Amino acid sequence: MKLLVGILFFSFFLAIPSAVARGGERGGTLSDYENDRSNVATTARILLEDEKSQNKIARARGYMTNSDLEKAVKDFGGRCSNISRIYSIGESVNGVPLWVIEISDKPGEEEGEPAFKYIGNVHGDEPVGRELLIRLANWICDNHLKDPLVRSIVENSHLHILPSINPDGFALQRRGNAKNIDLNRDFPDQFFPLNDDINTRQPETAAVMKWLGEIRFTGSATLHGGALVANYPWDGTRDGRYPIYGAMQDWNYIHAGCFELTLEVSDDKWPMIDEIPTLWEYNKMSLLNLAASVLKTGVHGRIFASDSGTPLPGFITIKGINYTVTAGRAFGDYHRLLVPGDRYEVMASMSGYKSKTTTISLGEVAMTLDFILDPDTTTERYLWRTSGCNCGSSSSSGGGGKFGLEMFWTLHMEVYAVIIILLFWFLLRRRLKSNLLNDKPQAARSSLLPA
Repeated sequence: MKLLVGILFFSFFLAIPSAVARGGERGGTLSDYENDRSNVATTARILLEDEKSQNKIARARGYMTNSDLEKAVKDFGGRCSNISRIYSIGESVNGVPLWVIEISDKPGEEEGEPAFKYIGNVHGDEPVGRELLIRLANWICDNHLKDPLVRSIVENSHLHILPSINPDGFALQRRGNAKNIDLNRDFPDQFFPLNDDINTRQPETAAVMKWLGEIRFTGSATLHGGALVANYPWDGTRDGRYPIYGAMQDWNYIHAGCFELTLEVSDDKWPMIDEIPTLWEYNKMSLLNLAASVLKTGVHGRIFASDSGTPLPGFITIKGINYTVTAGRAFGDYHRLLVPGDRYEVMASMSGYKSKTTTISLGEVAMTLDFILDPDTTTERYLWRTSGCNCGSSSSSGGGGKFGLEMFWTLHMEVYAVIIILLFWFLLRRRLKSNLLNDKPQAARSSLLPA
């Protein structure tokens, strides 16, 4: 079975409010878990020691070691430097760099384009993902000039590939990291406050969270093994169905606006290395199509101010979907994945501007929809405009100064009037005080003159 199932789920379940979670056994309600949080913490995050296996050495034979993976990433960067950038988002518990490959025609540059990310090896004993993602990067490098789909990904989006988020777990051939913590239970959770303790958060988890604070990802997928499943948010639910709390995909969507799929791509968690080429052929086109889904579906556009023409970091909401997408500061660009073949009411808003709403009929291809917002005449408008936001204008290009001048001259006339009255009152009070001081010495001098 190919990852094509994942792509179908990606489109179909974008607007679904809740769903069953990946893995785990059926449990009670959330309150049952809250009554015994210490037990949940033990079973959810800290794993029991893996049973020793005589097959560990044999099954790892042929797979890239962490050193091999780092060399493969850097070799790719050297071979494909025209469309790639190599960077690290942090380190594992044992200090192994978490290398990322960015693929784009303008790597490292901010553009008004959607970004997609792949993450592999979340669980250390599921290494197929790291092998497939290195093959994906090299296939894109070899074919971006001749394959239309690959060319579209390179020229119109930014693809980020993190082959291994858990290199320590891979080296130990176990699910958890070096501290035996399940990284897919370590993220803050909307229903499980115990995970809000930053003192117990693993460095790999913190690195991903910081990463998503720096880059606005539209879509994402993590590659796992041990089944053939495409899972979508939510993992944690209020009623406790398949309760998996602290999962990466829920946190992605709630806190970073990134819709993530969890993909189980092989029945065997650790298949023999000679099966990898077959798994690659099964999943190659699905991986490419999923990365391109941020271009091929949904509504995309930019938000501008009608008075200045500057991009606005506004907000996009869809009626009936309880989620807000934030536009970028530099370009005012937004990217909202939606199920094709339906009608949607789309609203753009921004503090200090009048909101605008329009209804669209979304076909099988993505739609471009720009918004031009008119200034609001309320005080809130000008409070925002004088708050220092340049909405993406670059000071080096002179845009920031022009925008600042425009902000100054568009203040309310009422504000000008208040300033003038206060200034007049201050000057009048000062004049009266000066006159009183001048009169007192004059009277004193007169009394000392001879008669």
